[in-house]
Amino acid sequence: MQRGCIFWREDKGAWYLKYRTSELKGGSVRRIHRSVRLCTPNGSEHHPSCEARKEEHRPRRKNGKIVAPKNLEHLRDKILNAARVNEQSTGRVRQDMLVTEFWEQRYLPYCEEVLPLTGKPRKRSSTVRGYKQIWRQHLAGHLGKLMLNEYEPSMGTRFLESLTGTQSKTTLKHIKALGGSIFKRAVVEQRIKVNPWHDVQMPDDAIESPRTQHYTIEEAEDIISALVDHVDCQLIMALSCFLGLRPGEIAGLRWEDFDKEWLHIRRSVVRGHLDTPKTQESIADLPLVDQRILIPLKLWWERSGRPTEGFLFQNADGSHLHDLGNLLGKKIRPIVKSAGLEWKTLYAGRRGAATSAIEATGSAAVAQQLLRHKTMTTTLNVYKKAISVEAFKAGMKKLAAANGKEES
Repeated sequence: MQRGCIFWREDKGAWYLKYRTSELKGGSVRRIHRSVRLCTPNGSEHHPSCEARKEEHRPRRKNGKIVAPKNLEHLRDKILNAARVNEQSTGRVRQDMLVTEFWEQRYLPYCEEVLPLTGKPRKRSSTVRGYKQIWRQHLAGHLGKLMLNEYEPSMGTRFLESLTGTQSKTTLKHIKALGGSIFKRAVVEQRIKVNPWHDVQMPDDAIESPRTQHYTIEEAEDIISALVDHVDCQLIMALSCFLGLRPGEIAGLRWEDFDKEWLHIRRSVVRGHLDTPKTQESIADLPLVDQRILIPLKLWWERSGRPTEGFLFQNADGSHLHDLGNLLGKKIRPIVKSAGLEWKTLYAGRRGAATSAIEATGSAAVAQQLLRHKTMTTTLNVYKKAISVEAFKAGMKKLAAANGKEES
């Protein structure tokens, strides 16, 4: 906390206090210098709080320099304390910081704080890694030496516009989201009054990212057929393409998660570490009704010695795989390519599962529950791909029949 500076103004014939405070101006909070008259020697004007005798405030000199009376320090502290109370009561910031300092000293520790209630960090380690990457590659250079209160929406808008030639719209959204989250935390800590990133505009000419790929049912079945000599790989592809599991969820599966009718999703492997699934909604039970999953599951169970516990896919010591990278890179992908099939990544199976669920049932709600998304918006905007021509035509016939307009 600051102490404030007491100084003598010869032209005014009075003692003044100079200190910094926050002021809401033009929709944003700024740190400004403010001067307050403490007392005049002749007593014609003095601060209301001044109870000392006027002659005690006459300037005296020591070694040729004017020295403030000691009892003015009491006035200084009283005024500064009143200013701090005022800032707190009005919700104004108490202390400004460099944005880079806030990121290092406040925001990152907040995200990585281990909560006593759960024994886990506030933000998942994978989320924090993503934040650090965005900060390192984009925001650190942009924010530079700016103070929290100096940042304005126009700065963020111009910054995003400068990236449209090199970054996709998806990346710009991630940058905007992190910038908004940092300043939102600064608002919570009362270091700024409003979040400037609320008014940062996305560029109109931002380039859309290439559409993510997905496997059709036919492509998924062809890949599984090509993996006929590797039952474990068949099962991995089936769990992705027909049940919509994430790669980390597949790597974290245990035999205890299966019963006669259900698969219980309870964990996931994230960057080699066993953790809970991505979201609370991801912890769910999925029905085991598809023979394309049940057949390779039974075959792998038999080849594994009919275990009753342990990880489905494990290292030699029985521990879980750190990821599926070795299986994908050394076995699945080479076999798929040698069979003349296109490899679109394992995640393409999850997208295909959402598309085929909607195509087969006509219900987006089924796909949402299968992929375990919190909102249907994510399912439709990110994972659901264009349905087949036949399914589209059949859907339009159903719509026409419902309206009594079907061709006779």
